[in-house]
Amino acid sequence: MNDVQGFFYPRSATGRSSLIPAPPWSYSGDLLTVEYRTDPARVAELLPAPLTLAEDDPGAVAIIWADWQSCSSSREELLDPVRSQYKEAFVVVRCTFRGQTYSRCVYIWVDKDFAIGRGLHQGYPKKLGSIWQTRPHVFGHAAPQIAPGGVFGATLAAGDRRLAEAVLTLREESPTAGFVNGHPMAHHRVYPGIAAGAPDAFAELIESGASDFEGGQAWSGDAELRLFDSPTEELDRLPVEEIIGGYYRQVGVVWNGGRSLATLTDGVDR
Repeated sequence: MNDVQGFFYPRSATGRSSLIPAPPWSYSGDLLTVEYRTDPARVAELLPAPLTLAEDDPGAVAIIWADWQSCSSSREELLDPVRSQYKEAFVVVRCTFRGQTYSRCVYIWVDKDFAIGRGLHQGYPKKLGSIWQTRPHVFGHAAPQIAPGGVFGATLAAGDRRLAEAVLTLREESPTAGFVNGHPMAHHRVYPGIAAGAPDAFAELIESGASDFEGGQAWSGDAELRLFDSPTEELDRLPVEEIIGGYYRQVGVVWNGGRSLATLTDGVDR
């Protein structure tokens, strides 16, 4: 049998066709975050065992729009921008495992296939979507400034339906860009069984986070957020009961692997 190369599928004789290269993966991007409170019971229904609700502010949710440029260690993608630039919107809650608080991405939409491939490896439940957000620029003729009074819009759609829209008006510098997405991530990596009705062939709870992080000055402001229903999405099951705040920050991140927290069978820690 011939050996095939590549970090991810499709593997081939040279490995050039692989959907994603091996980590580390580096990211530079602009993040627009809106945090709000919803019914904690709606958060709890998205936390499979052995995860439980966070003890503090269990109904807190963050929806984050991100305009990314990313690359592998070779940085070759930066000279072929279609391979490096993408946008995403993701929904984060907090949870507890063995006494530690984690962040957890419960929904996420991206607009490139390589981002979906990375999500399969990292445990992010990525789907295709249409994501847009206002870009700042040093010259403000057709762009807001990252400064008091700067106004940013963001939209999310999937399956031809709009799912969310937000407006953020920057007010002042902030010591943080929110708290919901401020912990290591606790994600499930799941591979369904091949036989009809079979249980998962593989299920693992993992922890991951940035191996390196840089962040520009965070800004807070006044946020508006609207969610919409869809026949194929459930974001509106996390309805907005109270806006906590809105934030904007430019960041740089490196991801270089995580660690296994538990191997699971039928959702139970073994």
